[in-house]
Amino acid sequence: MRLGLLLFVLSIATCTAQSELARRNGFKSIKLGSSLDSVKGTIFKKDFIEAKEFPAKLYEVEHPDYQKIGSVSVKHIELKVYKGLIYEINVATEKDPQVMKALEKSYGKATYSIRSEHFYWRAPDTLSLAYKGHAKKIELIYRSMPVRKLMFVDKGKKVEEVAEDF
Repeated sequence: MRLGLLLFVLSIATCTAQSELARRNGFKSIKLGSSLDSVKGTIFKKDFIEAKEFPAKLYEVEHPDYQKIGSVSVKHIELKVYKGLIYEINVATEKDPQVMKALEKSYGKATYSIRSEHFYWRAPDTLSLAYKGHAKKIELIYRSMPVRKLMFVDKGKKVEEVAEDF
């Protein structure tokens, strides 16, 4: 009975943390899946090919609204954009244990990936957030699942177009 109650409480806590991650859907007012035009202070950096297949654009964000997370300084923010939609947000901060504590308070206990050596949180079918600690900085990577799915749907359409040309 107690084990069942404990599992029930843990599942509710996990669902709440995942729904909070999905509700926020990004970093501060930068939302995954939204138009690049909705973000203040974007600066175009370069065009690139994501995963050797998808044409994308890289932007840097420089705006006072995004310079701090509480008392922790943000070193830089980069946005990856596909067809005008933000599919990845990379936030680099100074190394500070408050960042991980705040993330766990907001989203619950993180899962650790031994293979990629980082912590992560997931909101199924919505987004993922990865936490990577380096010697002098912390990197937070927000990824949009729906926009990444759109990339593969577009790839499938291109294959169909080529197949119809035979």
